Amino acid sequence: MGRKKKVHFGQYIRELRTGKGITLREFARQLDVSPTYISQIEQGNFGPPAEERIVRMAQILGEHVDELLALAGRVADDLPAIIRQQPKAMATFLRTAKGLSAADINRLAKQAEKIKDRKKEQP
Repeated sequence: MGRKKKVHFGQYIRELRTGKGITLREFARQLDVSPTYISQIEQGNFGPPAEERIVRMAQILGEHVDELLALAGRVADDLPAIIRQQPKAMATFLRTAKGLSAADINRLAKQAEKIKDRKKEQP
């Protein structure tokens, strides 16, 4: 069984960008940066940009922002605050959910949304 080659953030961005037919110059223009900067990221010479720029990249490329952030070795800025509100419960929840499929986690998220909605309806 062959190993999957690990793709770095910039390489993945390049693959998405070219797959969508977006030129380097156009992508840079939409991000309000220089084409040289994007080229350096795509070549792996620069690390991933700040969260706000990754969010914009995700919008332009039609990707989920949390997936691009994870590939960049980050999590969204709002998540640490959510975890700090209930650290023990959130840590237990995340450790328990570890190993579940994406479908299982999505079902749990939908159940959590229903619980939140019911609480909003209560006086």
